[in-house]
Amino acid sequence: MKRILHQVMHLCFVFNPKTCRMITLRKPGFLTFIPFFIIGLISLSWFLIRVIPKPSRVTYPCMKVTMPIAYSFIAYLTTMISSILFLKKSMAHLRANHYKYAVLFLLTGIIFSTGTLIYQPESAFAAGINNVAAFTDPLGPNSPIGVAKGILPGRVVWVYNPDATNENCTNANYSDAYWLEKNCNQDVVDKMFSDGIMELTGKETHAEAWDAIFRYFNMNHGKGDTGYSNSETIFVKINAVTAYSGLQDSNGDMTHESIEFDTSPQTIMALLRQLVNEAKVPQENIYIGDPMADVYNYMVSKFSAEFPEVHYVSKRTITGRTKITASNETGIWYSDKGTVMNEIKTHKFFEEMMDADYLLNIPSMKGHRWGGVTMFAKNHFGSNTTSGSWQLHKGLMNPDNTPPLRTDYKMYRVFVDLMASKYLGGNTLLYFMDALWSTSYEHQKPQKFQSTPFNNDWCSSILLSLDPVAIESVGIDILQKEFTEEDMSANPSRYTFVQWNAVDDYLHQAASSEWWPDNITYDPDNSGLPIGSLGVHEHWNNNTDMQYSRNLGNGEGIELIKIFDNISGLQKNKVNDNFMFFPNPVISIATISFNLSQNARVRAEIFTVDGKQLQVITDKSLKAGNHYIEWNPGNLNGLFLIRCTINNGTSTEEQTEKIRIL
Repeated sequence: MKRILHQVMHLCFVFNPKTCRMITLRKPGFLTFIPFFIIGLISLSWFLIRVIPKPSRVTYPCMKVTMPIAYSFIAYLTTMISSILFLKKSMAHLRANHYKYAVLFLLTGIIFSTGTLIYQPESAFAAGINNVAAFTDPLGPNSPIGVAKGILPGRVVWVYNPDATNENCTNANYSDAYWLEKNCNQDVVDKMFSDGIMELTGKETHAEAWDAIFRYFNMNHGKGDTGYSNSETIFVKINAVTAYSGLQDSNGDMTHESIEFDTSPQTIMALLRQLVNEAKVPQENIYIGDPMADVYNYMVSKFSAEFPEVHYVSKRTITGRTKITASNETGIWYSDKGTVMNEIKTHKFFEEMMDADYLLNIPSMKGHRWGGVTMFAKNHFGSNTTSGSWQLHKGLMNPDNTPPLRTDYKMYRVFVDLMASKYLGGNTLLYFMDALWSTSYEHQKPQKFQSTPFNNDWCSSILLSLDPVAIESVGIDILQKEFTEEDMSANPSRYTFVQWNAVDDYLHQAASSEWWPDNITYDPDNSGLPIGSLGVHEHWNNNTDMQYSRNLGNGEGIELIKIFDNISGLQKNKVNDNFMFFPNPVISIATISFNLSQNARVRAEIFTVDGKQLQVITDKSLKAGNHYIEWNPGNLNGLFLIRCTINNGTSTEEQTEKIRIL
């Protein structure tokens, strides 16, 4: 008995609160551990000095920042000190052979130690800065800046289908995680990508869509009007932050049940199937991974079963992987020249990425406690050869994970350099964003979205574009619609980093040099020439209609095409086997054909894919028999829904079909 207790006590003291914090914290977390005590003590003192004399000050904005840090500081100290005292008390009783008391104090100490381990100082900082400098758009809605990019300039395609994800998924542990086949429908995700890429290019086949994408890229990179050559290589950059965080063994297997949203394997598989089967890219010409991490085995096993010749890259030597090679050449020169990011001026990349003819970037759409948001630009923090990118955090909104934040417009933003670099954003063929399981904070489990059209279900979305600025602009609008200050007051875990003021400053600067800081000229390739506009930026008109300038026909900004399948109120209900809509796609005139077994009132309507009514084709009473109604779509172009409702006085039947108008 005594020997067993000694062994347990040894483990408790080896993994004491301080040691455990150092092990369990991610690298940036450890750097905030000591400052946490200093800032926590200052916050507590300031709170007491201000609020005790005048309690009403608790509602002041500065107190909203201070309170979470002060409270967290007290909670952390309490659990840590209590755990140490109880564990020492247990040891004393153990030496005196008082085993019952030793066990009692040991268990109590373990409880407090667990509280200390679960708690992270970063959470206190996150809560404290969450309400800082609320977002105010200096341009107003539908005020585009920059030059739209793409085959169809400024087009962003948002594909949403709730059937892609399992609404009953809990993400509680590895047996019910988002990446499992039971929780994410590969067939649905494949179709989402299929619909999206054709809508993005305006083409009717996958082969035509990919050929148009390659030709557009090559025309804009001095290669002429040419498509893909089977000797060219493609590097696919994914987001695998949990793999970098050390949650795997030397063979690439998971060792901790950390459910955080990285790029979903189903979105990667959808892309691989398109590249190999439709774009006809040889498997051996594709490299895929996150250069700072080693992709998990469960992902490689899924992909390699279908595509065994693809290179699944790793930093370490792992069986079945391609070890990537760090280049000796400088890959990027940061445009602040050390004035903001004073620890770094350049970075090197990996040869496989630098030598690639094309880059594809598949980030996961999330809020971010340092950058406000993390999408395509932030995903390239994992593209350099260093052991971490902590030096780059100085170029973000929250460089030290503590107030004050960099929430003014026209401040240096490292995102712009990453978006413009010839090896990164400058070499990106297609912008494809995974938003199947989005969340408000980069190290959180996926969170269900409450806003329309999600209605307490997973985000279940992907976004595609050829305009890097436009697609991140849409991503910010989606996240800002979902994660609001009002929402956070009811659920503190739904962080509002995306609501920070100037969260879109990097998009202003990527779109137009008029928003650059006075002392900054963006030239990440050290060419001696400033970059041009990388794309177009604007915010949508409102959170209900979600329309951009090109949707409204009054500008040259973003065009958002929404393909929303299987949403409530627009489900297909087979009501009439004779109902037909032809031709589909529609070029000029379309015909609606149906048969009535008895007299009925017939209403035919045209909707956008997210359910906004555009036209009423007919709404009148008709006699039994065959009927044909012709319809001219006029200036409509894209993907729409046609809904036919038949009411015979006692029952109502309804049918909805998807139509494409060319």
